[in-house]
Amino acid sequence: MQKKRSTLPFKGTPEQEQQLKAVIEKYKDDSSCLMRVMQDAQEIYGYLPFEVQEMIADGMNVPVEKVYGVATFYAQFSLSPKGEYNISVCLGTACYVKGSGDIFNKLSEKLGIGADECTADGKFSLTACRCIGACGLAPVLTVNDDVYGRLTVEDVPKILAKYGA
Repeated sequence: MQKKRSTLPFKGTPEQEQQLKAVIEKYKDDSSCLMRVMQDAQEIYGYLPFEVQEMIADGMNVPVEKVYGVATFYAQFSLSPKGEYNISVCLGTACYVKGSGDIFNKLSEKLGIGADECTADGKFSLTACRCIGACGLAPVLTVNDDVYGRLTVEDVPKILAKYGA
């Protein structure tokens, strides 16, 4: 699944920018610390929007393409914001053969967003993952730390309602 740039406007604060500048200042002379800076930036902002990638690239004196390349290569990085409720649907083999693809599609339809996107109000985000280690409960999804198993498409509206959708 290809990661893509968020369609939501960037809403960084001056405080966040100052925090990031302090991190960059600490590591700016050591390009081997690029991932560390990116991890800290994601902690500060919750994700790595293009504007933050540019700040990192400029501050670390590396091409923005390198920052983007690292951000899209490693699964730990996100280019789009996470919602208050991050829904992650397992699309691993056991879950997929038991219908998790249909569950993912129903969630996408109900929320009006696709993979790695966030609703405009910031309430929900939707991601797909590969095996969360609960194959006996397939198909499985998580909403933040809550795990739901043995699901059907008909369970989707009830789950969303629990979180105010």
